[in-house]
Amino acid sequence: MTPSPSVAAVTQPVTLGLPALGSESAVTSATQLRADIYSCGMISVAQSDIEKFDRDGFVVIEDLFTPADLKNFGDAVDSAVRDRVGDDSRLIGEKSLYEQSFQQCMNLWEDNPNVRALTFHQEMGELAASLLGAETLRIWHDQALYKEPGGRETDPHQDWPLWPMGPARQITAWIPFDGSTLDGGATGYSPGSHRLGLAKFSDITREIRDEPYPFFDHSEMANLVWVEAPVGSVVFHHSLTVHQARANTTDQIRRVYCVIYFEDGCVRSRPFWHQSLDRQGIEDGQPIRGPVTPIVWPRPPGDLPGPPIGLGTPPKTGFRN
Repeated sequence: MTPSPSVAAVTQPVTLGLPALGSESAVTSATQLRADIYSCGMISVAQSDIEKFDRDGFVVIEDLFTPADLKNFGDAVDSAVRDRVGDDSRLIGEKSLYEQSFQQCMNLWEDNPNVRALTFHQEMGELAASLLGAETLRIWHDQALYKEPGGRETDPHQDWPLWPMGPARQITAWIPFDGSTLDGGATGYSPGSHRLGLAKFSDITREIRDEPYPFFDHSEMANLVWVEAPVGSVVFHHSLTVHQARANTTDQIRRVYCVIYFEDGCVRSRPFWHQSLDRQGIEDGQPIRGPVTPIVWPRPPGDLPGPPIGLGTPPKTGFRN
């Protein structure tokens, strides 16, 4: 979630690359083909998971990570977040509304080799590719979204209108290191909202507008389905799926790490600043390729990219330098 706050709305055509709502035969044939293709790789993707993702715009994949994985990766992300924001002594009420929603630290893969192994995790990348129906995925960015105790809700939004790239061929892996609960900041998703042809900028920073975009004023918008993700699971969602996170009313940090993937071939679609684009000098209409957005999947075993050299650094926290 990396807003371009100067964007009031997105009106360009929404290209999904998916069958239309109600086209059950098209969905079945497409998902069967993808299940057949990706069962030949490292993992076997259930057709039911692909169908659910196509239909609802999100799916929970359970038991992707072992307790040992979660301990190792969680410790690595915790350390990387401390390196970025550990000196911030402000109380939650002293922070901006955006910061009260979560502590956002992106491109942690550049800072920490142990985090890099999670960002470029091949099994997770292959799952993302199979769900999206992509042959090759690049990273838009990774990010820790740590919702502190007392952290406010994250307003409803779609991801894609916040990102100056097209078409809408992105998928996010949302990894709750401790699982997610309703009291602890679980996320809810509007099933099928990615298929409505709707792409609206919702100001989750609250810097431009006092309220987020009223998605649920649209009669065709389904109510949110709240997901309490089990420990070890990953929730994947489409970049046009409307979603929102609850407040954290517990005394524990909601430790969530995300990897945002995009299909190779996406291009810069708008001039608004974004670190994934401007650090590597990508102009409007150019394909988004370079060392800040390297290929995530597929990669040879053990092949992890090094951090970009001579291209500046990502924001310390939030989405701006």
